[in-house]
Amino acid sequence: MKYIYAALLLHAAGQKIDENNIKKILASTGGEVEEARVKALVATLSEIDIDEALKTVSTVVAPVTPAPTTAPVSDQKEEEEKEEEKEEEALAGLGALFQ
Repeated sequence: MKYIYAALLLHAAGQKIDENNIKKILASTGGEVEEARVKALVATLSEIDIDEALKTVSTVVAPVTPAPTTAPVSDQKEEEEKEEEKEEEALAGLGALFQ
């Protein structure tokens, strides 16, 4: 991924995406540079319109909707009814003590 990030950084800065520039970025981070990966990336990206690819990806990826944090209304009603039944049973049990 760091090779792709380096290429995207160069693209965003308006710099030419070539082996030398990618090596400079990776070397500046203190990481090791694999020549074969750099060459493969540059060769692959030479055939791709990065701006178009980024537009396509951003329209294909659907936004993630967060999961609901509360139970659905029907579940809440069922829980309330169960609690009311328990309270009624408890009160009926207490009433039996006073009869």
